Amino acid sequence: MTATISVTDVEKHYRAVRALRGVSFDLQPGRLSALVGHNGAGKTTLIKLMLGLIRATSGAIRVLGEDPAAGEFAGRRLLGYLPENVAFNTGLTGRETLAFYARLKHIAPAAAWPLLDRVGLAHAADRKVGTYSKGMRQRLGLAQALLGRPRVLLLDEPTTGLDPALRQTFYDICDELRRDGATVLISSHALTELEDRAEHVLIMNRGLLVVQGTMDELRHISRLPIRVTIDMASNADALPPWLGDAARTTRGVVMLARNDADKMMLLREAAADPRVRNIEIAAPTLDDLYAHFLQSQEAAA
Repeated sequence: MTATISVTDVEKHYRAVRALRGVSFDLQPGRLSALVGHNGAGKTTLIKLMLGLIRATSGAIRVLGEDPAAGEFAGRRLLGYLPENVAFNTGLTGRETLAFYARLKHIAPAAAWPLLDRVGLAHAADRKVGTYSKGMRQRLGLAQALLGRPRVLLLDEPTTGLDPALRQTFYDICDELRRDGATVLISSHALTELEDRAEHVLIMNRGLLVVQGTMDELRHISRLPIRVTIDMASNADALPPWLGDAARTTRGVVMLARNDADKMMLLREAAADPRVRNIEIAAPTLDDLYAHFLQSQEAAA
């Protein structure tokens, strides 16, 4: 499968500051990727490079097969972008604002009106943007990013200011685009939101790509233990031998399995013990993995 976005050994320097250091990765069509890292990790710089707003100091970037910093980047019309802090002309209405961006993409403005309804702004379409709340401006920004059935969607903290219902609508829209073959890249600190949605995770720190892969691949690389919590019957005073050095907590007996094989062994033992009332399994979360890989990098530095 041909990558939609290809980043190869990219460096970006701002005088003495190395904002990106030898970053390489590919983003595939039909996949939602998460770009995570602290402020200053290089995430926004990467997105600006993909948009062609700045040039790399060295290395190569290809978006839809082209150099996005080239003067004639035809693929720009197929890109959607939502910055972290949207800023619109406060004297225009929501409808006029969306019409302006539609014309920039050579799209008939009337074709954009359904997007206002999709992001929950139909009732405020003819109000001045200056009267919009932060969340409403974020919705308008999302609508403009979705103009023209983008093949690449780059989103920087896209759910900031969105209520839970619209946040779910946002991810539903991302899923539709992904199923349609688009590449969706979300840069966010909302790791819990992304954990069950991202098919590919890139963890950045201080300009370096620390690690990348699926959640399963990151769990395998990290070797972080799986947490298994077992509820025993109230009359089970002594722990059975198969629980080993498990610890009792207010929620039950907690064990840490080193890998899937250990986890399955515990489950077989638990299933055969009549004193077991319930079993809960918690694999390392994206928060856990993020903290682990950053600590590992800092320790190795």
